Amino acid sequence: MSLEEEERKVIVTLELEKSEKTLAQMEMMVKDGIWEMAANRLYYALFHAVSALLVCEHHEVGTHRGAVGKFSLFYVKEGIFSAEEGRLYSQLQRLREDGDYNCAIEVAREDVERKILPAKQLIDKIKNYIFNSPNY
Repeated sequence: MSLEEEERKVIVTLELEKSEKTLAQMEMMVKDGIWEMAANRLYYALFHAVSALLVCEHHEVGTHRGAVGKFSLFYVKEGIFSAEEGRLYSQLQRLREDGDYNCAIEVAREDVERKILPAKQLIDKIKNYIFNSPNY
């Protein structure tokens, strides 16, 4: 799908807004001790930020795994984001999938809490990259 530049900017802005709203939802889930949903919301906040990045840079966003792969290929492999940041994104995706789809796995408080700050920092780094991009 080919987007006009104004459409691209609107989508990027909407994805970033969705990321912020989803982070706020995650904070509510943390406050209530609902760890599976907190993991879900934390992952989706990062997913929307990555989606904004991919759209801004003229990459198509497809599946969740595809977004993780494209983030790794275009940004981690190129040294724009660190390998640790790429791993964090993959770990959050797995944590979300375990919480959403695997009834035998319970998402632990510690697994979510230790990822909150790094995920927020990565989202901020992605936003700064977008805001400084010539494509934005």
